[in-house]
Parts: sequence; structure tokens; C-alpha cells
Amino acid sequence: MNEPRVFTCSICAESSRDICVYCTKDACQNHICRRCLRCSDCCECEVPLDAHAPGAPGPDQPSL
Repeated sequence: MNEPRVFTCSICAESSRDICVYCTKDACQNHICRRCLRCSDCCECEVPLDAHAPGAPGPDQPSL
């Protein structure tokens, strides 16, 4: 059987299965941007990785 390969995140040393599309370093789910698929070192998005999902109310927006 083909088991998925598990690598080590280059940022925090946690196990990872993702690779930054920009620098090609291994990155875990906590350090890969879902928007641009870059690691937190390479990401140029202006939204932090731990921000709310799109459409979700932010800290300054009341929920409906």
C-alpha cells in the first residue's frame, strides 16, 4: 500500500504533508496559507493565517 509521506514542518518541526508552492519547504497546516498555499514565511496575504474564514464575522463585526 502507498502510505502518505509525512515530513517535518520547516517552521515548527511538527509533522506536515504540505509544501509551500513558493519556496518548496515543508509546512504544517498551522503554517500554510489556504489562500495562496505559501508558508507563513513566504505568504504576502494581508490576512493572518489564524484569521476567520471568509464571510465569518470578525472581532469588530457583530454576528447576525
